[in-house]
Amino acid sequence: MSTHETTEAAQEAGVRLAAGDAELTVLPGNGCRLGSLRVGGTELLRQGAKYGCFPMVPWCGRTAYGRFRNGGTVHELPVNSPPHAIHGTGRDRAWRTARASDTSAAFTYDLGAPWPYTGRVTQLVELSPDSLTLTMGVETYDDSFPAQAGWHPWFLRRLGPAAGDGPDAPVEISFDAAWQEERGDDHLPTGRRIEPTAGPWDDCFGMPDGVDVTLTWPGRLELRVTSRDEWVVVYDEQDEAVCVEPQSGPPNGLNTAPRLVTPIDPLETSATWRWRAL
Repeated sequence: MSTHETTEAAQEAGVRLAAGDAELTVLPGNGCRLGSLRVGGTELLRQGAKYGCFPMVPWCGRTAYGRFRNGGTVHELPVNSPPHAIHGTGRDRAWRTARASDTSAAFTYDLGAPWPYTGRVTQLVELSPDSLTLTMGVETYDDSFPAQAGWHPWFLRRLGPAAGDGPDAPVEISFDAAWQEERGDDHLPTGRRIEPTAGPWDDCFGMPDGVDVTLTWPGRLELRVTSRDEWVVVYDEQDEAVCVEPQSGPPNGLNTAPRLVTPIDPLETSATWRWRAL
């Protein structure tokens, strides 16, 4: 088998990491998403080509009507969730495996059309027996541009039957947000901050001291999602899975809270998932 064929096979099969009883599969050929995370033999992520956990880059959530401005220039993005553009382009690209060991791996892809600027995105994945740390960076090759980065995990609502007579109760989500972004009828933040409401949610919350959300599968597992970023979207409107999405800016942030990536100031964000058995 040629080196090219071997690389293609690895891209298709994924990069597998293991630490203690934790096993992770990253799929660089499918948007560099996490295809599987198993702890003690139990799968935590919803399975399927569109699920797992995918990186949101170079924007997170919805960008209004697929348009954003950089200085005096208005750019058009593909409207892949009409009437908006959603979740960036990174999840639709094949990434390159830059390096991999038993417990960590780094991946890259080059920004380009339909994104109107050139640059590079890097994702570092680091697994330990009780945690997973994800780090993403966005750099420009030329002009400065606004960008965002974050992650969109699909955590299983139920972990399935346990050995013996263990419980299969649905996950509970716990967090203490400083505010909630009021959501308009167009699913975009209105710009007004309100007191956090009870779920179900498809909403963005502000945590100025950093994202800190705990998921608990009663009697089974506790998983805590943390990030130094102050924005998190919580989505729990589906029966199969719930999403806790730490991100570097709010939905439509390319327009409302632009964070410029410049030649001397790349964007970097990270998130950690830490778990313990109950």
